[in-house]
Amino acid sequence: MRKTLLTIAFAVLACLAANAQTVKLNQYGVAVESDVLDVEAQDGILVIESPKSNYKIWFDNRVQVDGGLFFGAPSYADPIGNGASIRRARFAVKAQVNKDWYGEFDMDLANGLVELKDAIVRYTGIPNVDLQVGNFKEFFSIQRNTTSRYLQFIERPMACSAFAPSRHLGFNAKYSNDWIWVSAGAFAQKVAGEEEWNNVADNNKDFGRNAGYSLTGKVVFRPLCKLDNASLHIGAAYSYRTTKVSEATGEWGTYRASARNSTNINRKKYIDTNNLKDYQFNNLWTVEVAGHWEGLRYEAAYIADNVHFKETTLTNNFSGWYVQAGYLLFGGKQRYDARGAKYTKVKRGQKWGDIELCARYEYCNLNDTRANAKAMVFGGSAEAYCVGLNWWITDNVRMQLNYQYNNNDRYANGKNKLNVGLDAAGNPTKDYAKVVAANGKAGVNYNMLALRFEIDF
Repeated sequence: MRKTLLTIAFAVLACLAANAQTVKLNQYGVAVESDVLDVEAQDGILVIESPKSNYKIWFDNRVQVDGGLFFGAPSYADPIGNGASIRRARFAVKAQVNKDWYGEFDMDLANGLVELKDAIVRYTGIPNVDLQVGNFKEFFSIQRNTTSRYLQFIERPMACSAFAPSRHLGFNAKYSNDWIWVSAGAFAQKVAGEEEWNNVADNNKDFGRNAGYSLTGKVVFRPLCKLDNASLHIGAAYSYRTTKVSEATGEWGTYRASARNSTNINRKKYIDTNNLKDYQFNNLWTVEVAGHWEGLRYEAAYIADNVHFKETTLTNNFSGWYVQAGYLLFGGKQRYDARGAKYTKVKRGQKWGDIELCARYEYCNLNDTRANAKAMVFGGSAEAYCVGLNWWITDNVRMQLNYQYNNNDRYANGKNKLNVGLDAAGNPTKDYAKVVAANGKAGVNYNMLALRFEIDF
């Protein structure tokens, strides 16, 4: 009996010792579960994941190096400087910590400036539903929501830059199945860098202002969802928006729309409404259609902005639109991301890669000369014609070449800072009312040649 009890005691101690060896503690001395992870490079992206659980973490980094040449502007135009820049230098860590929870952190270090991009907490435990909170792009425009890695042109069109909302702090719910995709969200101020945070702090501290808010919803129909080699995306979105505390204190309570000529090198904003006072809220809406068949991909959208002011029923209206298409010349296939309702990385047709030939026309109008407008606004209008070549060298390396012709009207004087023509004495003038159009010329038109080198890892 005594021998049996000793045997049992030793067995228990051995079991406890074995368990003690497998228990691991974190830096706070708390016992934690551990798992052995596999490390892989998936299409050149470092991925660390568990073979038996739902844990997965990966890096999503990007470098885009741009250059631009500008020529052909009229003699009276302000000089446009050729240049180069690090357009994006992104560092992101993304993780699926279990089957229901996802997190993401993304920052940009372009040109030595630190800016927060995405910071997301997402719940995916309900089938076909994503619930997320944090700082991320509002689901409004397919062009805005498509990552810069897979844009057909180096920059988004002017209408998207002027109107389509980008990242804001907020909450969003999204539902999707094969046929339909629906999103609704509520958002507060922009979270980006030091400037935006100082504006938030000053508006709060000095004036006690509310953060401001936006309500944004979108629906997408996909009638060709059963086809493997084609897609059709028909979408519409609406956003109700108020002023945000991320604006400078002196600009709070005003409205402004502006855009560059689809370039980040030429920093001049020819079309610009300036700050419109007594702003109360604005209604943004868009309709869009996009699709692909084999190597062809096309996209078009119209975006309108209806701006309301205090103590009046009169409004100011602005709008813009674009149409674009691209075709993979050497057997490649376009691909649609159904869960994100946008287009994603192409499938290259050859071992050496593939070349995509693209063309786009765009127009953006920041003038409002209606008789019943709240005020006559001459923010300028602009159009642009662009052709591009995208060389998809590998799954991670791409080169882009764009040629673009920009045509700005006589009102596009960059808040009265830029010359738009010659006056009666033949001198350059910023005042559109003084322009005497020689041979029908007024406004600034010019050519642009832009180049991008990109790597994703």
